[in-house]
Amino acid sequence: MNMQLLQDVVLVSPLIALFAMSLLPVMMKVFQGNREPNPYVTLFIGFIGLSLATGLTAALSGADKTAFSGAIVFDGITAWMSYLVYLITAVALMLSFDHVATRGRQFAEFVFLMLSSVLGMIILIMSNDLIVTFIGIETMSLCLYILCAMSKEDVLSKEAAFKYFILGSFASAIFLYGIAFIYGTVGSTIFPDILESVGTLISTNTLFVVGLAMVTLGFAFKVSVFPLHAWTPDVYHGAPTPVTAFMATAVKASTFVAFLRLFESEGYGDAVQFQNVLQWLAVLTMLIGNVAAVMQDNFKRMLAYSSIAHSGYIMVGLIAAGFGNNFDAGATSVIFYLFSYALMTLGTFAVVAMFEKAENSTVGMNELKGMANRYPLLSLSLTVLLLSLAGIPPTLGFFGKFYLFSAAIEQDMYWLVLWGVINSVISVYYYLRPIVMMYMSDDVPVEIVGTNGMTRLTVIFTAALIVVLGLMSSPVLKAVQRSVTNLF
Repeated sequence: MNMQLLQDVVLVSPLIALFAMSLLPVMMKVFQGNREPNPYVTLFIGFIGLSLATGLTAALSGADKTAFSGAIVFDGITAWMSYLVYLITAVALMLSFDHVATRGRQFAEFVFLMLSSVLGMIILIMSNDLIVTFIGIETMSLCLYILCAMSKEDVLSKEAAFKYFILGSFASAIFLYGIAFIYGTVGSTIFPDILESVGTLISTNTLFVVGLAMVTLGFAFKVSVFPLHAWTPDVYHGAPTPVTAFMATAVKASTFVAFLRLFESEGYGDAVQFQNVLQWLAVLTMLIGNVAAVMQDNFKRMLAYSSIAHSGYIMVGLIAAGFGNNFDAGATSVIFYLFSYALMTLGTFAVVAMFEKAENSTVGMNELKGMANRYPLLSLSLTVLLLSLAGIPPTLGFFGKFYLFSAAIEQDMYWLVLWGVINSVISVYYYLRPIVMMYMSDDVPVEIVGTNGMTRLTVIFTAALIVVLGLMSSPVLKAVQRSVTNLF
């Protein structure tokens, strides 16, 4: 093995460690005659895999590095977002261990698929080549399709997996077709080569513009951006809640990083029509997500539509990064918001998971009535999480939106920011509705049954982080800025 290949392997060692540890529970099950290993052991192995990957990522942090002829890049954003995905996965594993739809006889396979999905996400985050990006997306998605169907619930989870698989296949085909068009015009799929050609090709070459639009649509599907958002409420509702929490956070985080890498070029500044299209997509995504969420009585579907709206907010920062003259400011706001959004969403879905008593149960808004009387700490935590999602100060969610909109204002995108503020006001209604039901009703609350120690800890821990990091948002933002300056 020559020295260059050895260096390349070392750079992807977090992926190797993660994959090796993901195989252990399944291998144990095989060698035990298809008998399920102790779920505590399986969970512990999953945590070891994530810990090893985190430690190796930390050891590799420092100067920018590339591997495999520039197809993989390890920079500040790679490290920062890898940590976030590892954290999300650890929380999702804890929720899965407690949840009625995911614990039991297939927990070893569940952990294997979740860690394998993380493998695809890290490939996506590290990708510096459209072909590698496609490999990362497919590795991530194929595992998610199966995870959605693995619930013991009979109908909704299977329907969710089928819809996600069929629509995801179309989106992947569109994405791959776009890569072919870009390669046909640029002669390369490496991001730096593509970004270098953007300035000349985007205004003169129709084939390149079509390819770029198709790649953008492929990304848009994964992060639930209009018009490729319709799958989200059905899939999020039908999938096991721990899987929904994992999809709503980790998928968005990894995909938006790849989105950012594609938009890191000053050449987009002259593409006014392309910018206008993306702005309208962001506005419509925010509007459809928030207006539909207002009409929901099912708590989980409300959060699904809320997730769509948050993709629209993140698009504001993405557009500011790609079409302004200060990429660092826009990218910093996107990364910061992804971090805050992940904490808020994980905690809120954890509350949903606690109220689900059976595989096919749903949580309606009415079930939250009087919750503060029986579960005061849990109600307070959920209140903090919902206020943060609404963007109420001094929570972390407020500062996330503040930095997003500030980055757009810096690029004179006042029209886009105005729509963002209007939609934030709309969202306050449906985020306050559960709070009103918890505190302003004398009804007897629904009892939380079962062992939910890890899930309850997740809710309280994320709520506390939202407040603490909100009050310390400036140091966090500076840490993100340092990572963004190391991009490429």
